[in-house]
Amino acid sequence: MASDSRPLDGIRILDFTRVLAGPLSTALLADLGAEVIKVEPPQGDDYRAIGPMRNGESALFTVMNRNKKSLVLDLKSPEAVRLVHRLAESVDVVVENFRPGVAERLGIGPETLARANPRLVYVSVSGFGQTGPLAHRPAYDIIVQAMSGLMEATGDPAGPPTLVGEAVSDVVAGLFASWATLAALLQTQRTGRGQHVDVAMFDTTLSFLATSMARYLFTGQPARRVGNRHPLSAPFGVYRAQDGHFALAVLNKKLFDALATAMALPGLAHDPRFTTDELRSGQEPALREAIEGWAGAHPVVEVVRRLEAAGVPAAPIWNIAQALDSPQAQARELLRPVADDRLPGLRLPTQPVRFNGAAPNHAGRAPALGEHTNELLASLLGCGLDKLAELRDAGAFGAVTVPVLPAHPPTLKETT
Repeated sequence: MASDSRPLDGIRILDFTRVLAGPLSTALLADLGAEVIKVEPPQGDDYRAIGPMRNGESALFTVMNRNKKSLVLDLKSPEAVRLVHRLAESVDVVVENFRPGVAERLGIGPETLARANPRLVYVSVSGFGQTGPLAHRPAYDIIVQAMSGLMEATGDPAGPPTLVGEAVSDVVAGLFASWATLAALLQTQRTGRGQHVDVAMFDTTLSFLATSMARYLFTGQPARRVGNRHPLSAPFGVYRAQDGHFALAVLNKKLFDALATAMALPGLAHDPRFTTDELRSGQEPALREAIEGWAGAHPVVEVVRRLEAAGVPAAPIWNIAQALDSPQAQARELLRPVADDRLPGLRLPTQPVRFNGAAPNHAGRAPALGEHTNELLASLLGCGLDKLAELRDAGAFGAVTVPVLPAHPPTLKETT
């Protein structure tokens, strides 16, 4: 039975992350009700200036920072650092993706903030983690794809290693960071003690390469580029039809027999070259010739219809627009309408897991830079107008002018 609450209602997160992996992790938690306070430098998250842009707003920033509040602090200012120490007392989680050692130099490292709040879960997201010989290196998605084995295993066997067409290392790190945050919070509930959680893009991408890892551990052989087919099974890949391509997934003898029947080639089912998955994988070129010989006489829609009728998993190749606008995606509400005067008609993604015992995911816009600075400092720290002006003059907000008058006057106390 549905509830009027969300799974993470009451959880408050102080978010120092920027760009993709860290902001995605906290966006997923905000979808489920967590209050995420995004602490930005005076110039804002780098993603605010990265295109594509619409009406002066970045698509990437808008998607990765939905449902959050923006608090501008210049962490070079001692006053701003003191505010972070006070804020740490009233939050459950801190998430940061500075390079290792930077948070400590700024005075907001895990040990420092744990002294302010022993129950604090402090999550660090970095390229190579807080330890090891590569910990000091900065990392971007392409760097981790290159060093994890993912790029070497992707592409045509006769071509070069190929970049996956998505920032997959960033996304996987963000997913693991959100999962790790929840696991640490659960332990804190049991023990009353927080902890420092170390999430590395390199580690999480290696863990993501499940089939490549399993193959290497059992055979000692690294994954090789095999193009548009599964590295271990066949027929399991992308094949050509009369007017395009389709995907086919056959993983056992029953499905292979059904495929042979659907193609009106029953002899394939009894061919000794194709009696096991391992044999079929070794004979993939011969299988491909037979499949494409049949499919080449039919359009994709007909190929998929015949295979589905036979119980064989097959699909057309969709682009992202076709996938997001499909009746299935609409039925699952993978995009939610969001009210934002800056971006009329805005739709944003939301975390994709359905909770039948909870209220629908939160669906709110990304914040303007520093939009909630006054409101948050007033409600969480009791800062009144005079104190806000004092903080501004002391440089806590940097060169960007944060208005002294709040957007929501009733929440602002006149006391400090």
